[in-house]
Amino acid sequence: MLKSIGLLTRKPHLTHEQFVDHWLNIHGPLALAVPGIRRYVQSHIVGTRTRADVPESGVQIDGIAELWYDDLAAYERAAATPEMKALTDDGALIIAEIKSYLIEEKEIIPLSN
Repeated sequence: MLKSIGLLTRKPHLTHEQFVDHWLNIHGPLALAVPGIRRYVQSHIVGTRTRADVPESGVQIDGIAELWYDDLAAYERAAATPEMKALTDDGALIIAEIKSYLIEEKEIIPLSN
């Protein structure tokens, strides 16, 4: 399983609330049409926490997008579809900056029932 994680910063003309509303209600449903996406999660930032023993980063984000694919080939096939183009074109309307990573998860504590 391969996961793509994107750290998203909203366009300056949008409030955080406007960004979240569009991302959830307009952008999110577009992901349903992209073939090959196994799971899609939006993590909406609701606050921050700090640690006394570690300095805080200057990174400011409005959300974290997580998309799961079976493997790299599935990711590449999905990326080449018109449905993904529609998704990324919509994202360009609300996202000012993005930093994306392709990752493999190493589960330490599994989900329990």
